[in-house]
Amino acid sequence: MIVLIAPENDVYNEIEILHQLFQEGLQYYHLRKPNKNYEEHCAYLNQINKKYHNRIVVHYFHELVNEFNLKGIHFQEQKRKDNIDNPGQYFKGLNMFGKTISSSFHEPEDLETCYFEFDYHLLSPVFSSISKQGYEGRGFNVNHIDKRIVGMGGVTTENLVEFDKLGFKGVGVLGGIWNSSDPINVFKQMKNHFIN
Repeated sequence: MIVLIAPENDVYNEIEILHQLFQEGLQYYHLRKPNKNYEEHCAYLNQINKKYHNRIVVHYFHELVNEFNLKGIHFQEQKRKDNIDNPGQYFKGLNMFGKTISSSFHEPEDLETCYFEFDYHLLSPVFSSISKQGYEGRGFNVNHIDKRIVGMGGVTTENLVEFDKLGFKGVGVLGGIWNSSDPINVFKQMKNHFIN
């Protein structure tokens, strides 16, 4: 399983690259654009071919699931802590039928003891981040946690086997693809790893 996180700031040819990644089989695209407002999120989504909307998960403005046929919503750590104690209230007014719900974690213990059943969990940083300076990897081993956990932080084509050994069901990648000179090829290599 590969979760691709959007670059925080738009990159050159981003939508074009994204379309190519979808064509190559990308199934989980996390739209995380903290500097964009609601209208800018809509404008961004409107640039993407509608047939790929059901592969997009939004981090901000969860109400976008009511406007677009999206894959699901994602809770960043603080938002989860603020809202998931009373999920019934939070999800009221959101059209969540058939949608995924995921969340970010930075401590395996928090993930293990979280009572809310997320479809999958992002845990970081496993290895030192490519896109964030000074974000040191912690080499989490999650083999003992019976949940669908996706490892993030320092993902490259070279260390995918390490993620497997540590018990992750997939990887969440940002810099490993967006900072690459050939993002499509890097994605294809990663995809081949998870098919085999």
